[in-house]
Amino acid sequence: MRVYLDYNATTPVDPAVFAAMAPFLTSNFGNAGSIHTAGQRARSAVDAARESVASLLGANPSEVVFTSGGTEADNLAILGVVNRMEPGLEFGGPQRHVITSAIEHHAVLNTCEELSKHGIAVTFVPVGRSGVVDPEEVRRALRDETVLITIMHANNELGTVQPIEEIGQIAREAGVMFHCDAVQSAGKVPIDVKRLGVDLLSISAHKIYGPKGTGALYVRSGTSIEPLFHGGHAERDRRPGTENVPGIVGMGKAAELACEQLAADATRVSALRDHLQNALLEKIPGASVNGDRNRRVWNTISITFPGAGGEALVIALDLQGVECSTGAACSSGAVEPSHVLTAIGLSDDEARSTLRMSLGRPTTGEEIAEAIGVIPAAVARLRALSPHVATEASAR
Repeated sequence: MRVYLDYNATTPVDPAVFAAMAPFLTSNFGNAGSIHTAGQRARSAVDAARESVASLLGANPSEVVFTSGGTEADNLAILGVVNRMEPGLEFGGPQRHVITSAIEHHAVLNTCEELSKHGIAVTFVPVGRSGVVDPEEVRRALRDETVLITIMHANNELGTVQPIEEIGQIAREAGVMFHCDAVQSAGKVPIDVKRLGVDLLSISAHKIYGPKGTGALYVRSGTSIEPLFHGGHAERDRRPGTENVPGIVGMGKAAELACEQLAADATRVSALRDHLQNALLEKIPGASVNGDRNRRVWNTISITFPGAGGEALVIALDLQGVECSTGAACSSGAVEPSHVLTAIGLSDDEARSTLRMSLGRPTTGEEIAEAIGVIPAAVARLRALSPHVATEASAR
């Protein structure tokens, strides 16, 4: 039995999503920008998908911009705000300031770091052991020249849900634009962009059982952003290029299913997640869960196993049929400790001994039972190779 526990990385395309997409890959292949029948058929499908995505977000269809995924949506939001040419300001001038958190996804973090290389001031607010941003840290970071706050909704490693409504209120009071990366919360947490108080919000199709290569950015009506690309007039001049009609149709269907199944998914999957978490904590001495256990999405566990290197553990588990991920990013063959885990206070060794397990709609009780049978033994075998660390872990 193969047990997939990496749904935060990606999800399978739902059969209903695939069925909705299929005609637009074959017979209904028209360009949504064409005025003939085939083109209008494609345009109608894109418009219907836009309505479905808008419903998932509590937005108006005209406020939804389709992109190639969450990363592009994040970049369009951040650069689109910062790069607006305002009277008397030159790009890269010291007058602009952005606030983000230390635990953002690299799509936001690296974009902000790139801005800082061009003279844009960036504040990375710290996050404590809970993995939850303190709104008052955001308030304290505000400056007269602040043009954007960008804080994620749910963290991709910890699953912790951020106080977006409170931060949104702070942004409104300060007259500052507010962007939220909701890639990991869409389909898991009810989203109402008006209640959250965001001006921009990013989501990705392949995290909600839709196709890879498609995403969307909510842009509040009246919000001005500079496009990343230049070309035709698609997406109301905010994202030029021929629309990915099959992908957009798939995202629309995935959004529709997410609206319908969110409550049922939350009830069933959270019970499986808690069963897995509690069993691992009981069976593995020294294991500990990272982040606030009460304020997180219902499918995610970040758990540290001192004395068991995460990369080696992922490989060992994969050989036994259990697929999950580490809390570290592998780059050029060197495993660096996760910036999220070190930001919440874990040591480099602890961060490198951490796994992220994320469940999904297809996860079954039989799969969780299999994982519970495999993981403790794998941890014990790796700890046996590091007896000093294993002894310390057992003593905790």
